[in-house]
Amino acid sequence: MIKFAERLKELRMEKNLLQSELGKFLSVDQRTISNWEKGIRQPDFETLAAIARFFDVSVDYLLGLED
Repeated sequence: MIKFAERLKELRMEKNLLQSELGKFLSVDQRTISNWEKGIRQPDFETLAAIARFFDVSVDYLLGLED
């Protein structure tokens, strides 16, 4: 899920958000966001959908299935 990690970080940086700020919105710890961006862990399906809604992108985009 390297594509997800890259896209999440890119989207977060475009909005000038800290990991802790995104984590607060998603109700997860800053370390969780960091692990997602490093490709160490992945979010569950519900959280993945929440990330897509927050950034106004599709889940397919987040997963690297479309550009």
